[in-house]
Amino acid sequence: MPNKPPKPKNEAKTSYTYPSLHHDVSKAVSSDIAKTWFSKKSGGAHSEYSTHVMGKFKCDNGGCSNRGWGSKKVTILIRGFSGNGYNAVVFNQRCRSCNKLGTLTLDDTSYVERVAYRLKKWAGVKMEDQRYDGKVGPPHKTELCEGCKRGYCQGGR
Repeated sequence: MPNKPPKPKNEAKTSYTYPSLHHDVSKAVSSDIAKTWFSKKSGGAHSEYSTHVMGKFKCDNGGCSNRGWGSKKVTILIRGFSGNGYNAVVFNQRCRSCNKLGTLTLDDTSYVERVAYRLKKWAGVKMEDQRYDGKVGPPHKTELCEGCKRGYCQGGR
C-alpha cells in the first residue's frame, strides 16, 4: 500500500523519512543481516548513497491546472550507521505549472528494495549489481527536484 508522509495542513516539506517502512526493510534483509535499526539523526553516518525510487505527486494548489504527475526519479539519500543502522531521506518535487511543492505518494516497493540492497552492500553481502529495466519516464527537471537543489540527485549531475 502506498505510504503518504504525514503533513500538517498547508505545509509541504522538501523531504521526508519513512520510519514506518522499517519493518519491511528489516524483513527484506533478514536472511543476510540479523538486525537493523532506523536512525532519526542525520549526523554520525559512516556512509551515504544517493539513488532514486518511484512515486506519484499531487499538486495541492487549487488554482493550478496540473492535477499531478508520476516520477521514476524521486531522489533518496540513504545513510548508513554502525551496527547496521540506517535512515533514508526522500526528497520532494515541485509542480512544473505553479512551482509549489507536491504531495508525495511513495512507491513503497521501490523504497524497500533500494534501501535493503544498500544495507546488504554495506554489510558485505555478495550480490549481483542491481539492473534496472530501463523504463523511461518524463525528462528529469533539475529545477523542480529538491534532491538536485541539495546536490544529492544523480539526475542533476
